[in-house]
Order: sequence, then C-alpha cells, then structure tokens
Amino acid sequence: MAAYAGRVTPKGEQGQALRADAARNRARVLRVARERLAAGDDSLQLNAIARLAGVGVGTVYRHFPNRHALWEALSAERFQELVDAAQAAAADEDPLAGLHRLLRFALLEASEDSGFAAVLESASDADAQTAALKAELDGAVARLLDRARRSGAIRRDVEADDVRRLLCGIEHAIRSGADDNPKRAEVYLDVLLEGLRPPR
Repeated sequence: MAAYAGRVTPKGEQGQALRADAARNRARVLRVARERLAAGDDSLQLNAIARLAGVGVGTVYRHFPNRHALWEALSAERFQELVDAAQAAAADEDPLAGLHRLLRFALLEASEDSGFAAVLESASDADAQTAALKAELDGAVARLLDRARRSGAIRRDVEADDVRRLLCGIEHAIRSGADDNPKRAEVYLDVLLEGLRPPR
C-alpha cells in the first residue's frame, strides 16, 4: 500500500480551525438573536435561534447554556457603556451631579432594554465578562458614593449594590405601569435622589 503523501494538519492548526469555527457560530447566533429582538421578539427561544442560525441546538447550548447567558452576551456592549458612564461620574468635580447624571443614564438604558435590566439585577452571572463588568461598575459607583458622602451630599449607609437594586426597582415600576410616560420615570428618580440625601 502506498504511503499517504498528503499534508497532515498539526494539532495546533486543527485547534485554531475549531476555535475559528466556534467563533463564527457564536457570532451567527448573536446576529440572529439581535435580528429577532429588532423584529420585536424578545422570547429568545434557543431552539428557534439555532434553526434560524443554521447551527445545531447543541452548538447554541455550548455557547449559551440558557436564555440568561444569551442576554448577557447581547448586553455586553450596553453594560460597558454603563461602566464608562460610572467611571466618568466618579471623576466628576461635583459628585452629586455625577451621581444624578449616572442614575438617569442607567435608568434610560435599563428601561429601553428589558434583557439588560435582567442582567443588571441578576444575583448570579453566567459569564466571567459579566461578573467583571459588574465589579467594575460597583467599584466606580462605590468611589462616586464615597466622594458624595464625604461632601455631605448623601446618607452614609447606602452602598453601590443598594443603588443598583433601587434603580432596578424603579425600572420595574416604570415597566409595570399602564402607560409608558417618561414623566413617571423622572418622578420615581426624584424620589430616589431625595431618599439618598442625608437625614435632617
């Protein structure tokens, strides 16, 4: 029998090809998920997304073991924008003004994207990137609150995680209302800001 003269692909190159193929599949799944969201379908059924993306169901579940994991991936860019806004607020010369601006920005982002709001309020994270972004966000907000406390602008017993939870509560209140009135968002936010003031 003649010896095989073809090129044997080294294991390293095989691994690179598999990783590239996995990355393409992941990007295809995310693209389809975004298209479904743009079409008004936020159910994000993984089996349906697999069919529309032309990949196996197992492929989708390897990348995103559940719907929340998919929401995390879809929210990564928006979450980074919130982290950037928090870091800018923490560096503001007026910490109270920075806090007001950050809370309004965060509420707008969460109100526009229910999936992002769910990721923001979740106690556990499927992806290490999400956990890292939350840690960055909490760190920036903690620095901001510390400066605001030192200036006497806010009460001393509120932490970064408290602010995140209160903001998610406002988002729920807005979403559960009978009408989508932006004035209600301002009212709720004003109540939160007033509550952050130190007791008289």
